Amino acid sequence: MTACAPPPSAFADTVLARLPAVYGGAADPRRAAQMRAYMKDVAPFLGLASPVRRELSTVVLAGTPRPDEADLTALALRCWALPEREYAYFAVDLLRRHVRRLSSGFLPVARHLVTTVPWWDTVDALAAHVVGGLVAADPKLAATMDGWIADPDLWVARTALLHQLRRKHSTDTERLFAYCLRQAGHPDFFVRKAIGWALREYAKTDADAVRAFVAAHRDVLASLSVREALRNVGP
Repeated sequence: MTACAPPPSAFADTVLARLPAVYGGAADPRRAAQMRAYMKDVAPFLGLASPVRRELSTVVLAGTPRPDEADLTALALRCWALPEREYAYFAVDLLRRHVRRLSSGFLPVARHLVTTVPWWDTVDALAAHVVGGLVAADPKLAATMDGWIADPDLWVARTALLHQLRRKHSTDTERLFAYCLRQAGHPDFFVRKAIGWALREYAKTDADAVRAFVAAHRDVLASLSVREALRNVGP
């Protein structure tokens, strides 16, 4: 199996037989146009508000068994192949819910999802909740993150920056700070913003460490990154 080829899955077959009908039946074209514009035309939308979408997801999943890794892989890849963005959201929600069912072998699939029709709405959730969960469960994957932070694909680098967002006291601070420095001069807004976000989140755990890091490296960090990092803790 490659990251682009869904494995066989009766679970995915069942869910994908229901999902377009249930989601499509609640489509709101006016909201869809607004959502598409807000997301900079990254993909078409059905126009489902998050609370509505999650209620519909419960209907779609009713009576289905708990999915295993092959099921989740098949479901995610098949959802990603559908045009409307809400199908990707459905897959991300399911991956988050069952991340402990995923092995280290799912990481190439996660990379495929991160780099296919990428935008912050899917990438950030995958980074913090799926990739982050995989690395937390298997610390050997941190070496892969060392490669991702240097990747020319900005969304892969952003994922590496954000994968520790939920780690709090178990954050690998050496890596966090090294990653921020590695991409401090990145020209793209989304990477500079991710640096600030990652630091701001860690500041909730150790504000002094973040302030000291920013003070020591203010000359290389982008002003956006500095502003975001110190937003809640001051200079």
